Amino acid sequence: MVYGLDIGGSKMELSIFDADLTLLQRWRMNTPTSGYAEFLQAIKQQIQVADLFVAQAIHGHHHSLSEQNPVKSPLGIALPGVQLDSGLLVSSNILYLNHKAVMLDLIRLLQRPVAVGNDCRLFALSEAQLGAGQHASRVLGVVLGTGAGAGFCVDGRLISGAQGLAGEFGHQSVAARVIAKHQVPLFQCGCGLVGCAESYASGAGLARLYQHFGGVVACSHQWLDAFRLKQVAAVRAFDCFIDALGAALAAQVLAYEPELIVVGGGLSEISEITTAIPTALARHLFAGVHLPKIVSAEYGATSGGRGAALIAMQHLASSTQSI
Repeated sequence: MVYGLDIGGSKMELSIFDADLTLLQRWRMNTPTSGYAEFLQAIKQQIQVADLFVAQAIHGHHHSLSEQNPVKSPLGIALPGVQLDSGLLVSSNILYLNHKAVMLDLIRLLQRPVAVGNDCRLFALSEAQLGAGQHASRVLGVVLGTGAGAGFCVDGRLISGAQGLAGEFGHQSVAARVIAKHQVPLFQCGCGLVGCAESYASGAGLARLYQHFGGVVACSHQWLDAFRLKQVAAVRAFDCFIDALGAALAAQVLAYEPELIVVGGGLSEISEITTAIPTALARHLFAGVHLPKIVSAEYGATSGGRGAALIAMQHLASSTQSI
């Protein structure tokens, strides 16, 4: 069996798969907020629970046998950020993970093969190989959650680039015409740059825009309640958000020309957002450009974990490789 752990800014989900990537069990937990040490221990505890589940599946509910014969299934992890050749993670919206050797620390802690990849690119890999994009040649997988990012696959193969940067549209500059139209400031991004698309076209970006327009400190769920009540600041925040997202996706269409865009992440579950994407995208493309087909992820919230399990299987013999 193999584990896939999908880690986001607010939640992380552990999935257990068999060798055919059939989902056997999964559960969610809150992503620790207090720091890196708590993060490592939280993962260790969840993996211990998973190991017990697998051992009992193998030995039955004979606890002594399970404890005497611990199962150490390989683990793949989908993380926000980019892992450098040095092994350090950078540009993560989980700030305490930046400049940490997450994969190496977990290999030592868990005593098993661990593979780490970018969460958005593993989402794209999962959907291109196994999900909504498996019958398309050129697939852009877009994740809209606490942060925003993408991965691009050609014939089921992830195009990640030499440094694993391909698809990092969240850290491209927000379109100047969006800033001018909505008269919003250039927000500081957690990556160290100013005016990144993720600062506007993400869950955190929506909350930031809502605060900017209405002076209200709120999460994206509270924004949604206000938006559905047609509160002015919430509507203005949405208009800026969807415009920034449309511009960012248009840049990906011009760069990669995907035939299919698969959208996932927590914000993709908000129908007002998904239905507005095609119009927002077209607004930032010149006349005559045909829009790619835009669909929701087949595996939804489990897709990132499935992609993580894929790389764990692929790199079982070499646990120091990553995407």
